[in-house]
Amino acid sequence: MNVIDTEIPEVKIFEPKVFGDERGFFFESFSQKVFESAIGKKVEFVQDNHSKSVRGVLRGLHYQLPPMAQGKLVRVVQGEVFDVAVDIRKSSPTFGKWVGVNLSAENKRQLWVPEGFAHGFLTLSETAEFLYKTTNFYSQSHEGAIIWNDQALRISWPAVANMTVSQKDQLARSFDQANLFS
Repeated sequence: MNVIDTEIPEVKIFEPKVFGDERGFFFESFSQKVFESAIGKKVEFVQDNHSKSVRGVLRGLHYQLPPMAQGKLVRVVQGEVFDVAVDIRKSSPTFGKWVGVNLSAENKRQLWVPEGFAHGFLTLSETAEFLYKTTNFYSQSHEGAIIWNDQALRISWPAVANMTVSQKDQLARSFDQANLFS
């Protein structure tokens, strides 16, 4: 597994070594040993989630506050998305910065989105199936969201015709008004 650093040190891209031939392919999609070595701490995943979206669906920017904060290891098993992690830790030197990466069934990359980051993605293919492991259970009373097109963040979302954003995400707070991590 190849571990790729991003502009935000805590956010990592995991790129598997794929072995393929005329029969298909094989790759190791997760190794606790490799993962923990790369991020420098022990992590326990407690929940796996699976979503499907059509082209132009934008989900996010979502997060959960302590004590129910979630780290997420995300990947796409069908289609392609543009995936974003935003540092929402006020005490961080990269506070307000974001990382964006294309995740697809073809490149088989995964993105580690640590606790203290908001997360979102935009579906680029006809459909995309998105899988993610979380380090904490879903808690509606601890969830937060930042509006996807916040001017302070200036996320460079790819241009997609007929973007679809849920009403809940359209009503999300601006970055400067959201409840964030200290």
